[in-house]
Amino acid sequence: MSDQDFVPTAPALEARLREALSPTLLEVLDESAAHAGHAGANGLGYGTHFRVRIGGPAFAGRSRVAQHRLVYDALQKFTDAGLHALAIEIKA
Repeated sequence: MSDQDFVPTAPALEARLREALSPTLLEVLDESAAHAGHAGANGLGYGTHFRVRIGGPAFAGRSRVAQHRLVYDALQKFTDAGLHALAIEIKA
């Protein structure tokens, strides 16, 4: 994958999470527009603040911290490319 593949968009984050974690439930919401003017906002209204609702076997039996680490690790290259804030909701 090239660096261009890691531009933070909801479809790109969703594709990466599906590839890395094979979730049975996944919803990725770009909430960047609601954070215009806040720290980390890029002035474009997209690509900086996301909410992820995710669930699946990869999260079973893990602590909340370990569950969140799975998501952060899967999305690290997006963070490096400008993803500023990530709200994670793990669904059982």
